[in-house]
This record gives sequence, structure tokens and C-alpha cells, in this order.
Amino acid sequence: MKPLIALIVLVLGSGVAQAERVKDLVNVAGVRTNQLVGYGLVVGLNGTGDQTSQAPFTIQSIKNMLSNFGVRVPDNVNPQLKNVAAVSLHASLPPFAKPGQAIDVTVSSIGNSSSLRGGSLLMAPLMGADGQVYAVAQGSLLVGGLGVQGSDGSRVSVNIPSAGRIPNGATVERESPSSMTA
Repeated sequence: MKPLIALIVLVLGSGVAQAERVKDLVNVAGVRTNQLVGYGLVVGLNGTGDQTSQAPFTIQSIKNMLSNFGVRVPDNVNPQLKNVAAVSLHASLPPFAKPGQAIDVTVSSIGNSSSLRGGSLLMAPLMGADGQVYAVAQGSLLVGGLGVQGSDGSRVSVNIPSAGRIPNGATVERESPSSMTA
């Protein structure tokens, strides 16, 4: 009888231990990512920004931003900036994200900027579907695309130069609402 028990213990104990993460096995109600969206300005472009005659909202945004800093642009002046682009922002707020945590941001041109390469996003809020600000984004863009235009009108474009990312480019300002209680 003792050898049989020893054999059973030996067989059961010799198996490979395997662990699964709980999040891989179940979906917890109320635990999900939340999508964030925002609007901002990318500056420092090398002449590839919005053509402001065709994208007047870029000029309006610049004038609003400058007025917040006490700089008044006269109403009859429309600066023709080539180094600024109006952009949309989006990010995913992970579940249980805490204030101060960094998240990635994707930036896409909404005007007619030909490239965001070399640009920096000025501070811009990221809002949830409820209209509340959950994160603030700012930083230098990484653009994987490339666009080149020749003097004869020829063009070559690889990937999308009018979109980019800012890794860890937003700081979470508030936690997303959750029905989970501790």
C-alpha cells in the first residue's frame, strides 16, 4: 500500500507546473480601456504645415492660443504660417490607469499638412466620451512615413507622413470611472 501511495505522489508531483493569467481566462465586467480624443497644434514643421488659406481653423487656433498668452493678433492680419498643422489626437486609457501614468498618443493631420516629421505637439487635452479631460498630451512626434516631391512635380510617398506617434506622450490626469470597488 505504501509503495502505491508513493507512486501516486511521484506521478502527480512530477507534472510541469503551468499558470494562466486571470485576465486571459475571464472578462471582468466594467474593466475595459477607454478611448480618448483631442485637438491640438503641431509646430516646428519644415515648411510642410497647413496651407492656412485652405485650412482657416489652423489660423483661428493659433490666434486663440496666442490670446491665452496675452498676445493679440489684429483682426485684419492672417499670418501665412508654413510650420504649423492642426491635428487630431487619440489614445487608449487602460483600465486602472492612475494620475501621473504615461500613455502613448497617435497624432494625425486634419488640415492639408504634407508631413508632421520634425514637429512637436503643443500641450493638448485628451477627453473621454463624457467630455471630461482624462489626460494631457505634449511632445515630439515620431513619424514613420516619408514624402518627397521633385521640382518637376513628381512625388514619392512611403507610409503616411501626415500621422505619427508620441510614445508616453500623454500624462493621465484622472482615473476613468469604474464600477469595481475595492
